[in-house]
Amino acid sequence: MKKIEAVIRPTKLEELKKVLNDMEVRGLTVYNVMGRGLQQDIKHYYRGQEVSIDLFAKVKVEIVCPDHWLERIIDAIITTCRTGAIGDGKIFVYPVEEVIRISTGERGDAAL
Repeated sequence: MKKIEAVIRPTKLEELKKVLNDMEVRGLTVYNVMGRGLQQDIKHYYRGQEVSIDLFAKVKVEIVCPDHWLERIIDAIITTCRTGAIGDGKIFVYPVEEVIRISTGERGDAAL
């Protein structure tokens, strides 16, 4: 099993949720986060003072999936969330040793 963490633009979340739902990917966790990568800071003026914004609102989506679904999900994230501009986000993939559904005690792929 693998854990996918995708940091994406907030404006792409609803579209990504629909695509994943159509693929029958049901389990996901979503966080509102702040961060930066290659994006440069933006200068704004507030009450005559220059203010530098160097952290940007992003959304982190976490999905745990069987190994054979990994590439399909990654392709869906890239296709859905890519605008071609700096700030589209990143995808991280981690191995998952075990998943246990608390309500039933199921383990592994059955717990997903």
